[in-house]
Amino acid sequence: MPGPTPELVQRLYATPPDRFVAARDAAVAEARRAGDQKAAREIGKLRRPTVAAWLVNLLAIRRPELVADLAQLAESLRTAQRDLRGAKLRELSAQRRAVVGALVDEARKLAAAEPGAPSAGKLPLAEVEATLNAALSDAEVAEQVRTGRLLRATHYAGFGEVPRPQLRLVTGGAEEPEPEEPAAGRAGARRERDERAAARAARAERAKRRRALERELAKARGDQDRAEAELAEAARSERDGAASLDRIETELAELERRRAVAEQELSRAKLARRGAERSLTTARRRTGEVEAAMEALDAEEGDADGEGNGAD
Repeated sequence: MPGPTPELVQRLYATPPDRFVAARDAAVAEARRAGDQKAAREIGKLRRPTVAAWLVNLLAIRRPELVADLAQLAESLRTAQRDLRGAKLRELSAQRRAVVGALVDEARKLAAAEPGAPSAGKLPLAEVEATLNAALSDAEVAEQVRTGRLLRATHYAGFGEVPRPQLRLVTGGAEEPEPEEPAAGRAGARRERDERAAARAARAERAKRRRALERELAKARGDQDRAEAELAEAARSERDGAASLDRIETELAELERRRAVAEQELSRAKLARRGAERSLTTARRRTGEVEAAMEALDAEEGDADGEGNGAD
C-alpha cells in the first residue's frame, strides 16, 4: 500500500487547528474507501498542532524559500559563534532580528488568508518568534520547522550543539576582551543558567498542558451534561411510550371482550331469526289451510242455499 502522499500531509498541517481533526478524519475515511488501509492508519496517527505550531508550519509549506533562508542564516550564526567573530556575530544578530520579524509578519499574513483561521488578535506570534529563534540556534528544531509538521511551539533553552558565544565589549573602534572567568566558573554559570531556563520551559509547558487539559475537561463536562440530559429525555419518552402501550392494550382487551359479547348476541339473534322464520312459515301454511277451509265452507253454504230456493 502506498500510504499518505506528502501533499495530503502538507494540506492537513496547513489546515487551521480548529478544523484539523475533521479534515484528518475525512482523509482517513477517503483512504478507507480507496482500500488503502496503511494510509488510513498513518493519517489517523497525525496529531493536531497548536496554533503557534500551525503558523510555523504555514511558513514551511507556503514559503519554503523563506525557511531555507532561515536555515542559511542559522548556519552562518553557528559558524560565527564557533569562531567567536564578534563583529560578524553582531551583524548576523541584527540580520537575525530582521529575518525573524519578517517571518513572523509573513505568518500573520498567511493566517489572514486561511479560511477559519483565528483572528489576528488571537495569534500567538510571540510563540512563533520564539520557535523561529530556536530554529536559528538548534539544528534539530530547524529540521522540525523545515518539515512543516511541527506540533507545538518551542524555544531554545541553551542546550544543543551551539555554545553560547563569548561576547566582547567594544569601546571606540578597538575590541577589548572582557576579563574572563575561570573555565570551571563559566561552565558552572552556564549550567545554572541552562537549568533555570530548562525549569522555566518545563513550568511553561506544564502550564500550557494544564490549560489544554482544563479546556478539554470543560468540554468533556459539557458533553457529559448534554448526554445526561439526552438520557433523561429518552428515559421519559420510554416511560411515556410504555404507559401509552399499557393503555392501548387495556383498551384492546376491553374491545376484545365487547367483540366476544357482540358475537354471542349476534349468534343468538341469528338463531332467533331462524326460529321466527320457521314460525312464520308454519303460520302462513296454517293461514292458507284455514282460508281454504273457509272458502270450501262458503261454497257448500252457497250450494245449500241454492237448493233450498229451488224447492220453494
